[in-house]
Amino acid sequence: MTLLSVNAGRPEAVAHTDSPSGTTGIDKRPVDGPVRVADPGPKGTGGSGVAGDAVCDLRHHGGSDQAVYAFAREELDAWERELGRPLANGVFGENLTTGGVDVSGARIGERWRIGPDLVLEVTSGRIPCRTFAGHLGERRWVKRFTAAAAPGAYLRVIEPGEIRAGDPVEIVHRPDHDVTVKLEFLAMTTRRDLLPELLAAGDALHPESLRAARDRVEKYGDRPPASTSAG
Repeated sequence: MTLLSVNAGRPEAVAHTDSPSGTTGIDKRPVDGPVRVADPGPKGTGGSGVAGDAVCDLRHHGGSDQAVYAFAREELDAWERELGRPLANGVFGENLTTGGVDVSGARIGERWRIGPDLVLEVTSGRIPCRTFAGHLGERRWVKRFTAAAAPGAYLRVIEPGEIRAGDPVEIVHRPDHDVTVKLEFLAMTTRRDLLPELLAAGDALHPESLRAARDRVEKYGDRPPASTSAG
């Protein structure tokens, strides 16, 4: 398992964003040499955990629980075939493009060591937004990306460090529950009936997902309401 590239973006003014500044850093490009990764601080004030990477809408992006976004090169390759166009590392706005890592199949709370020092922890999947759709320029992109249910993973920084392309990726901790990134993503999008299952991941979950799961259980118990299977 390998880190193929570390990607960072600069602020760019675009029409397809709801950011108050009218800018986005989603167009990320591979960075040469070592890159420092550290906890950026709480959501709303902290941006990206990757040095030199811009987060332009702190309301919805960045912060400790979304410090780093990883996406598998294998998934990019699958989208290349479906879209009939080349997709460079970083084009989905990911900070880390990986090879040989089942990113969307990772368990919430799973920890990765990248390079000699950096340790990251998986928190959630990436929910597609208007900015992502506008950046890709593909029709019905949010719906298509959601249907694929391979969203890539957000991670928090447990131990800071420097990384570079070619560094090994090692899973150093895998929780004993079955809450994967894909399951969390489905529960937060098209399968709200799955929300109670997320509680098995505990505090490793992104706080918004944990709150949604707890609210679901408080309202319906540990089963979906009888009138629906998708909430």
